[in-house]
Amino acid sequence: MGCLRGEAHALSAPRPTPIRVGLSIPPAGFATHDEAVSYVHSAAEAGLDHLVTADHIAFHGGRGRDGLMTVSWLAGLHPSIGVYVGVYLLALRHPVAVARQVSTLAEQAPGRLTFGIGVGGEDRHEMEVVGVDPATRGRRTDEALDVLRPLLAGETVDHHGEFYEAPDVSVLPAPSPPVPITVGGRSNAAVERAGRRGDGWLASWCSPGRFAKGVSLAEATAAEAGRTGVSWRHGYQVWVGLGDNPAEGTSLLGPAMEKFYGAPWSAFERYSPVGTPAQIADWLRPFVEAGAVDFNLAPIAATDAERVAGAAEIRRLLIAWTV
Repeated sequence: MGCLRGEAHALSAPRPTPIRVGLSIPPAGFATHDEAVSYVHSAAEAGLDHLVTADHIAFHGGRGRDGLMTVSWLAGLHPSIGVYVGVYLLALRHPVAVARQVSTLAEQAPGRLTFGIGVGGEDRHEMEVVGVDPATRGRRTDEALDVLRPLLAGETVDHHGEFYEAPDVSVLPAPSPPVPITVGGRSNAAVERAGRRGDGWLASWCSPGRFAKGVSLAEATAAEAGRTGVSWRHGYQVWVGLGDNPAEGTSLLGPAMEKFYGAPWSAFERYSPVGTPAQIADWLRPFVEAGAVDFNLAPIAATDAERVAGAAEIRRLLIAWTV
């Protein structure tokens, strides 16, 4: 694939929080351990900041990977690259057990995990199979965060709630540095959850205008809740189709998304940029201007090497605009 060395664009004002760009693992995973090692090391050597995975228990007939298990494995394949769960279905687990998992990973790979959580809901049966009423997933997530966050801060929790019991419990050691917790979702409820209980809003499937309004709402909600000094890590998660032109990018991305979601390409086309790295970076630039500092890319290209190279060039261009 050509066109990986696009021209830098006009530079914007300096930003206090550096841009990070991460790369998802391929939708089909890896055929061998060696293939996984090569992919992870290639991403790190290309300068990408983190690897991204989703989380499911039994999605549409049993598919999925446990997000925390997957990032723990990925972190063990390289000594320094970051890992990002985007997003973890927190309402389907007990928050004390999740706190132990996060604490363990943070102890073994300090400073490398970003923990995105969300309420899910695309497959309501996935919740029913673990005894969770889908209608309660928002309230469950809020309550779980109210237990999880103080535990990860090293506090003792004595919680007796609507959904969870956590009597007189601590989970040590507390992660150092702290693990950022971002909140995914498209609704205002998700944005407000990020403001009250998160360290950033992880958006997807939205316009730059909606993203800017969401960032403002999250930060206003935090202020109303008395939260100050938050080191915000607002982000955008997006599939991209890499090619020498938009037509080539579409020819690769469209079938991949149709297979993954079981829906026509037209359902995703509006929010799925395609083309050269420069064209995709141009598409993403308004999100930088609206306050995004993390980009989780799910790139589809002709080869894994082109996925990595394309994502790395998108990163270079986005950072160039912010220097």
